[in-house]
Amino acid sequence: MNPRKIKEKIHWMGSIDWNSRLFDELIPLPDGTSYNAFLLEGSEKTALIDTVDSKFFPELEDQLKDVVKLDYIISLHAEQDHSGSIPAVLAKYPQAKLITTPKAKEILLDLLEIDENSIITVADKETLSLGDKTLEFIHMPWVHWPETMVAYLKEDKILFSCDLFGSHIATTDLFVTDEARAYEAAKRYYAEIMMPFRLMIKKHLEKLAPYAIDIIAPSHGPLLKRPAFILDAYKDWIDGTLKNTVVLPYVSMHQSTEKMVDYLTSALTDEGVKVERFNLTITDIGKLAIALVDAGTIVVGTPTVLAGPHPAAASCAFLANALRPRTKYLSIIGSYGWGGKTIDTLAGMIPNLKVEIIEPVLSKGSPAQEVFDSLQKLAKTIAAKHKEQGFE
Repeated sequence: MNPRKIKEKIHWMGSIDWNSRLFDELIPLPDGTSYNAFLLEGSEKTALIDTVDSKFFPELEDQLKDVVKLDYIISLHAEQDHSGSIPAVLAKYPQAKLITTPKAKEILLDLLEIDENSIITVADKETLSLGDKTLEFIHMPWVHWPETMVAYLKEDKILFSCDLFGSHIATTDLFVTDEARAYEAAKRYYAEIMMPFRLMIKKHLEKLAPYAIDIIAPSHGPLLKRPAFILDAYKDWIDGTLKNTVVLPYVSMHQSTEKMVDYLTSALTDEGVKVERFNLTITDIGKLAIALVDAGTIVVGTPTVLAGPHPAAASCAFLANALRPRTKYLSIIGSYGWGGKTIDTLAGMIPNLKVEIIEPVLSKGSPAQEVFDSLQKLAKTIAAKHKEQGFE
């Protein structure tokens, strides 16, 4: 892909990754992704904001073929999908200086082979003049690493937001053209990466409020010409009203738990509660993460395996604990053959969730009528609690 003009003397560079389906060996990429870098040519100095993963450097190198001199490489975030090609770019432009935060300097020196003498650190709100263009660096720790910053180009009102406001989409669109598609991809990205740090991000949104922003240029996915679209979405995901929704991840070995899941799904639906079901043996964990962003309740369905929860259910609990959704209520349903500590084990795996535990429902073997009666009661309890909380 050739460089693409954003505004006069401002170009997108980087790589569109059409083929990858897993990020960090963890995060599903159903639509691929992009690695965005940005070239800024001022009247006096030229700067490159971020690079690409090292395996995509040949494409970036080709895009830089007409750039005779590069004065600055700006590293907004030290993770290698952004920084991996910095050593190669410095080798191509040995006179260039690498600009980053003090914390990022430490991490970059640990991760990459970089001459410490080439690094300049910048303070929060410090500016850099390129002549007729001025960059302001705004520290944003824990988005989603401790060293991150964003850069604001004052004259053109562009926010280079690094991972903040990003999305994993491989597309030839330079800017978002389909907001519905972009919304789901951005929510997935927020859920998988940003949600554990939402309280910090809330403060960062407040910090950005005084800035007039015409374009948001993230490090992954298409750019945004309507910043309010993503800013309003983040505010809702961080602090909006929770949904009248139950997220119901489950696994079933001999259909007993699945029968309970089917019954509870029907009972909740009759009570006017939406259910998002996820069979953990086949589900996309990104879809599960999206559902966790604003669901009022989580109910985990699991059989008992060797006196504890099924490993897939335990993995789900671990994921929820790591992502720290705002969910208010949690319950557990499932079956067992001869005994165990499924409830205690799962409950002990979610210390980060500030939830009220609603009385679980377990069935010894295949569920009998009294189990279905208990599931009916659980559905009514959840519906009542959602109504009390004003979940939408």
